[in-house]
Amino acid sequence: MAEEDDAQKTEDPTDKKLSQAREKGQVASSQEVKSWMVLLAGAGAIIFIAPGMANKVRNLSVPYLQKPHDMPADFENMRAILAQSLLDTGVAIAPFFILVLIFAFAGNVLQFGFLVAPEKIKPDFAKLSLLSGVKRMFSVKSTVEFLKGILKLTIVTVVAVGMTIPLLGDMTLLPAASVGDILDRIYNVAIFISAGTIAVMTVIAVLDFSFQKFQFLKQMRMSKQEVKDEHKQSEGNPEVKARIRTLRQQRARERMMSNVPEADVVITNPTHYAVALKYDVDSMAAPLLVAKGVDTLAFRIREVAEEHDIPIVENPPLARALHAAVELDEEVPPEHFVAVAEVIGYVMRLKGKSLN
Repeated sequence: MAEEDDAQKTEDPTDKKLSQAREKGQVASSQEVKSWMVLLAGAGAIIFIAPGMANKVRNLSVPYLQKPHDMPADFENMRAILAQSLLDTGVAIAPFFILVLIFAFAGNVLQFGFLVAPEKIKPDFAKLSLLSGVKRMFSVKSTVEFLKGILKLTIVTVVAVGMTIPLLGDMTLLPAASVGDILDRIYNVAIFISAGTIAVMTVIAVLDFSFQKFQFLKQMRMSKQEVKDEHKQSEGNPEVKARIRTLRQQRARERMMSNVPEADVVITNPTHYAVALKYDVDSMAAPLLVAKGVDTLAFRIREVAEEHDIPIVENPPLARALHAAVELDEEVPPEHFVAVAEVIGYVMRLKGKSLN
């Protein structure tokens, strides 16, 4: 069943699904990128921090090596000296651990940005199951990760050994060298090997991140039905949207029809178009279109007009023009003033009124 479900998931994940997965802490993450960043921090510490850190530790130990007889031998003083020594040593080497922590954190941010996922820290008692633990240990993913680890360790070891062997040619001369020269030699060899290891880990990290990204997107794939369902949830059910649109149009027509009794004239096609105009000489600069419609709606407008003794004037060209050019509650545009004025004047004369 699982294989069938995977076979149906042929569509790329939508932004919404990726966003929901991110909220749950499900992102493409490569352990090799984290290891690469930690290794980079270690190499940076060797180059920039280790010399100063070594000097601080050396300076801390000098008094105890040069004048051990000056140290008090009682328990209380020895405990205080030990505590102070541990504190001073911790302060001296703290920059190294801080740098490693910063780079380890940056390794995550570099992959998927800053992410806070409370669901990831919620207790999951299912993980406490011994059977589930055994299944995870011997799962395909765990096996692949184990083999990847062995392969990575092998490659790094081969590179490190390959880079170290050429440097062993002068090992026989080291016993005759001073301690400072030996330490400098070790320091230079460490930098050389670190640079080679970082180069190899950079390639491994890039390849592994690309693989993890591919696997994550494959895992997030969706079936066509899931995409449709999500689209319906995001955009709304088409049937519901159509029903809402119909109700809105119906209410708009009802509001429009309620304006017809207030109109002063209805201009018709005579059967296909109907436009209702309202005009008040004292308060309006131009006639206002309060209702319009075609076919059935036009018939209804004429019917309401007859019920309220509103004059109906047949003028097919003007009716069609006003219906096309003027929206509801808009004034008649200047290009139709002359034709409309003739109709309004005719109606006013019927009612015994004047436009002036």
